[in-house]
Amino acid sequence: MDNRLALLCGAALSCLALPALAADTDVTIVLNEELETLEPCMSSQSNIGRVLLQNISETMTELDPSNGSLMPRLATSWEETDDATWRFHLREGVTFSDGSAFDAEDVKHSVERTLSDQLTCEIGAKYFGGMAITPTVVDAHTIDIASDPAQPILPLLMSTLTIVPSETPMEFTRDPVGTGPYELTEYNVGQNITLTRRDGYWGDAPTVTKASYVFRTDDAVRAAMVQTGEADIAPLISQTDATNEATDFAYPNSETTYLRIDALTPPLDDLRVRQALNMAVDREAFLGTLIPEGAEIATHMTVPSTLGADEDLAVPAYDPEGARALLEEARADGVPVDTEILLLGRLGNFPNVTEVMEALQSMFADAGFNVKLQMVEVAEWVKYYSKPFAAGDTPALVQAMHDNNRGDPVFSMYFKYACDGLQSGICDEELDADIAKATGTPGDGRAAEWRKVFARAHDISADVFLFHMVGFSRVSERLDFTPTIATNSELQLSQIEFN
Repeated sequence: MDNRLALLCGAALSCLALPALAADTDVTIVLNEELETLEPCMSSQSNIGRVLLQNISETMTELDPSNGSLMPRLATSWEETDDATWRFHLREGVTFSDGSAFDAEDVKHSVERTLSDQLTCEIGAKYFGGMAITPTVVDAHTIDIASDPAQPILPLLMSTLTIVPSETPMEFTRDPVGTGPYELTEYNVGQNITLTRRDGYWGDAPTVTKASYVFRTDDAVRAAMVQTGEADIAPLISQTDATNEATDFAYPNSETTYLRIDALTPPLDDLRVRQALNMAVDREAFLGTLIPEGAEIATHMTVPSTLGADEDLAVPAYDPEGARALLEEARADGVPVDTEILLLGRLGNFPNVTEVMEALQSMFADAGFNVKLQMVEVAEWVKYYSKPFAAGDTPALVQAMHDNNRGDPVFSMYFKYACDGLQSGICDEELDADIAKATGTPGDGRAAEWRKVFARAHDISADVFLFHMVGFSRVSERLDFTPTIATNSELQLSQIEFN
């Protein structure tokens, strides 16, 4: 350990028991936050997906981030048998890491488990909300999947659903079993996770034999660990640490930062208060300072490349005096605008997140809001992010990042904005109807319907949108690996080679 890393570790109190790099084909990956679960049906959460997705837990189809095409994975082909049903032909000769054979019953169980009301799977709530999905086994390697309302992009939706054995119980697991090229061989909570290449994988054997994941919250520490050879990849570093052209990569990471408004709780249920929150934020002041200069100011929940994104939606003007006037108008009508509002942030979510949240608190105070900032670890944060919200009757703004790299708003808008959406802080009948219509619209008319959804969310100030983010990663020069837009939510070990 060099002197710089030693000093950083001393400041962060977080570099104990650094792993030594072992075999030439082993890698160490340093992540910015611990995983609160190793459950495959939670792999849509970025920190979990980076470890599990396509390493342990595979999907039926797979999106190619380089060109947006849909590739086979556990399904080799698929076709539409009627307007509401797709038939998937499954790969033969596949086994799970426990030795059991993969077949259509496993797919059926995985669909039913992910969408079950017996456990809250984020994949189910995030990607399959507002629809009924019915799997029907045709034979051991053929399955029909019907949707109501009909889903014209069902094969794309199946690129999100992780497949588990049919014996997997209806409860979260800490020992995931999958068909991927790796299996979990060690898990020391709060310290490290080890995945080891397994024999019997149906595809080509990847070059990486073992991956060790460690957790360090300090951005500079993660960057320094790769620089000194203590780690091979830091998927997330800050812009200020991305100083080495040989090892550091910048990429659009498909994440949108925002504040989720619990808009059913006074005073946040008043439109004028939500408008004032948006007017209180000087978004331009963050760019090139606490937020990378390459980030874009957001007016949508999803990135501008998403189907139906409307570039004409205006960024709320920074106007603290106007925000104060709206609050006074609401106060005169009896709205309890002086109520303390909880501003909840997620530690380690992105570089400088604490400083960003402190600046937002100050901006809200300048506009006349009474805001209390609380920064928490991810295991506590998720209790406020998904229903039932832990804040209860306390009005809250919950800082979050949302990742949609799949090109269609169906992966975002129901669970973020429908009345029954798992992470929706609002309930608006017109918005519900717009989401339902867009979700079931095929072909050329789909973009126009999603544009209506975005416009409605904007008009009712459903949330405080902040930025479409830029990611920075550091990769050891001993590796042949280039981060992409997918790196934020998955890090496939099979894509890593060695120089």
